[in-house]
Amino acid sequence: MESNRIKIPFTIVVLTVGIVIGILIHIVFFDNKLQGSILKFKDILTYTDKYYVEKVDKQKLVEAAINGMLNKLDPHTVYIPAKQLESVEESFKGEFDGIGIEFQILNDTLTVVAPISGGPSKALGIISGDKIIKINDVSAISINNDQVRNKLRGPIGTKVKLTILRIGTRDPINYEVPRAKIPLYSVDAHFMYNNITGYVSISRFAETTYDELNSALINLKHKGMKQLILDLRGNPGGYLNQAVKISNLFLGDNKIIVYTKGRRKEFDEEYYASKPALYKNLPLIILVNSGSASASEIVAGAMQDWDRALIVGETTFGKGLVQRQFPLPDNSALRLTVARYYTPSGRLIQRDYKKIQSKKEYYEDAGKNDDIPGNNIEHTAEKDSSLPEYKTHDGRIVYGGGGITPDYIIVDNNVTVFTSELLKNSIFYQYILSYLGKYKNDILKNYDDNLKTFMNYYELSNKDYDNFIDFARQKGIKFNSEDFEKDKEYIGTRLKAEIARSLWNNGGWYQVLLNGDLQFLNSASLFRDAKELARLK
Repeated sequence: MESNRIKIPFTIVVLTVGIVIGILIHIVFFDNKLQGSILKFKDILTYTDKYYVEKVDKQKLVEAAINGMLNKLDPHTVYIPAKQLESVEESFKGEFDGIGIEFQILNDTLTVVAPISGGPSKALGIISGDKIIKINDVSAISINNDQVRNKLRGPIGTKVKLTILRIGTRDPINYEVPRAKIPLYSVDAHFMYNNITGYVSISRFAETTYDELNSALINLKHKGMKQLILDLRGNPGGYLNQAVKISNLFLGDNKIIVYTKGRRKEFDEEYYASKPALYKNLPLIILVNSGSASASEIVAGAMQDWDRALIVGETTFGKGLVQRQFPLPDNSALRLTVARYYTPSGRLIQRDYKKIQSKKEYYEDAGKNDDIPGNNIEHTAEKDSSLPEYKTHDGRIVYGGGGITPDYIIVDNNVTVFTSELLKNSIFYQYILSYLGKYKNDILKNYDDNLKTFMNYYELSNKDYDNFIDFARQKGIKFNSEDFEKDKEYIGTRLKAEIARSLWNNGGWYQVLLNGDLQFLNSASLFRDAKELARLK
């Protein structure tokens, strides 16, 4: 009887040992190259750490090795260190815990660009241009961006003491600002351009983008919107599900919006519109450029393939790769390309990256498409292209493998070197800070604190331009009269927009800038083509 009791556990042990041996044999004979490579890397790291002439940071070496490995894949597969992951994810969450300011460090000084609407800083009266010189009684001079975030963010309800210098005020002002849940908006602006045309700008596709857009459209509809310009220029993308939900607002009828294909079947997915589409019959123009990527291209591609909207602007970035994020034990993450996405007609939007030597070259190559301005509804601009042909729902030829080429190409004018230097060094913003310190109250009084009145009647004088040029010189920008004359209209519009943003937030900024925006102004005249394309009355 005893012997029978012993045999059963013994049998289990033998089976277990057999399984383990089998696994080891599999590793040795089938994964020996991988195991050998891992051991080689471990040996090199050990030797380096032990014998290198100087003390090494092993973590940095490992991360450099990871990045070197991923650089052999595609430009969008990336390793995200733990310290960066939180801020990367936060930008797409739609909120964070803090005091609610947009800031910039100018000449070593922490400066408020704008208080965020709905946040505690706005409620307490902190304004654009305020200089934060102390945080919790500690000097904030020469602070960097990471230090600002660490000091200003924290648990909801806790307070931060700020000491602020304000233009026009002699003594510093002290504030105690309670931290709160701060919304991060992805719909930057929405307003009526004229009596029937609504305008919405989306900066990225975050968790709240669909809800924000839906609210904006309801608001515009109440104001009489009969047609819409959706601005996706410079929008780098974001969440795929948000692109699908937004496309669904305009498509409906169970139309396919996008599908993905990967090496593994688990990453093959199809996304369809559902009924009803709330704005199925709304004439629609979508603005794009070389900065429009990923989710932006999903929306533009779906609308183009179904002949639902007129796509206007410049050829998009060309990102058609799907990433899945894998968390790592130290709170870092691997964002790995697992599939490609395709528009309804079967187009792969991803442009070729196999011959490009570096990520820098890949990103700099975006927008180098030699777009020919004009009507491109039949896509004759690409007729000599080596890219594969596809057909839209109504039979128009479109092309894959190189981003979304617009139905109407309007190339944005590049600014001169002089103006580029002004932009790069934040000269427009810095000048307007000092300008408003003198004239803010006069502007509000003269234009009845009314954006429309300001837009219609405010003009920069020759003296204002001279003062601006002198200010730029003082900041080390070399004046170029020829460049200035070429860009004078743009410079004036930009300065006026900076004033409008300081006084009327993003709505003011966009409404002024669009008055000098050739792509936007031309698109507003193309709704007849948009209606004919979508077969709308």
